[in-house]
Amino acid sequence: MRILQINSARTFAGGERHLADLANSLQKRSHEVYAALAPRSPLADALNELPAENIFRVRMRNALDLGSANHLARIIRENRIEIVHAHLARDYTLAAIAARKQKGVRLVFTRHLLRPLKKFHRVTFHFADRVIAVSRSVARSLEAQNLIAQNKIRVVLNGVDTERFKLRETLLDQHLLSSNLSASHLVGITGELLEHKGQEDFVRAARLINKRFPDAQFFIAGEDRSKTKEYRIRLESLITEFNLKNRVHFTGWLESIAPFLSSLDVFVSASRTEPFGLAIIEAMACGLPVVATASEGAREIIEDGLSGKLVPVRDVEAMAKAICSLLADETEQRRLGENARCAARERFDIKRMVDETEAIYYELVA
Repeated sequence: MRILQINSARTFAGGERHLADLANSLQKRSHEVYAALAPRSPLADALNELPAENIFRVRMRNALDLGSANHLARIIRENRIEIVHAHLARDYTLAAIAARKQKGVRLVFTRHLLRPLKKFHRVTFHFADRVIAVSRSVARSLEAQNLIAQNKIRVVLNGVDTERFKLRETLLDQHLLSSNLSASHLVGITGELLEHKGQEDFVRAARLINKRFPDAQFFIAGEDRSKTKEYRIRLESLITEFNLKNRVHFTGWLESIAPFLSSLDVFVSASRTEPFGLAIIEAMACGLPVVATASEGAREIIEDGLSGKLVPVRDVEAMAKAICSLLADETEQRRLGENARCAARERFDIKRMVDETEAIYYELVA
């Protein structure tokens, strides 16, 4: 098939990782995959399987950028695209306008988030042939908004390339751990620095954990991409207030997350709301025991007590207690870690995700 993936993101996050893995895998399966990206999008570097001439730069400033819609339509026409697949809400309308200009083109949207779409998307969704939800909770959110016929919604759970997380390392990179940061217990969290990601709750839990495990070190991987860096400043202030400056460390954005994850003893997902939880799966694929708040996505991924531990959202004391119980019990760490690794490979491997997405494409072109 000839497939165009559309993504106007200016930064690289979980949705962009999803698209890169999907596009690269489809290309390796002998499909002809193209990508329309924003100028200077970092996503281009991750599309290593696609020929350079298959990657197009399109302005895509907003949902009503008709010039970009015409540019997309030209790409679709000149490359005889059969499937147009858009991944961001602001791209759905542009993709719909562009696809409508070409006879026989099938239109697919992936919805990665839980928050409600705008009212004008009701018109846009009318032209979609399928909408893929990355979790059952996202599918329920779409159904509740009544934007599209339920028989057009498909659930395809996110997946990761578990081979990238196969080998377990024992130490964090040297730029993370110097001689004065040696520790016997390493606890980490990943994700963009945002209030709903719960890094503040992680810091509050670290304060409690540190009383029982004074040698523990806590790592926050990710960055605050806002202009004011207000949330990062708030976290730093809290760390100073709790006298944890030598215990809680920011790593910034990590190009490769696997070495970081594989060095930890416990991974934490502290999200207050989460449509899926790609970071959880990455940690599980590393064989890490996971403590996660019972967000919408985490409940679909983790079997409490079997492949990880679930705690109530925003319950800092419960989070700290669960982490402490794992730090104190290496046997339980290994048990949960191995169960998590098996679950990641069996339920969340990228091959399953690509198989199911490819099947939707074939269903449409048939």
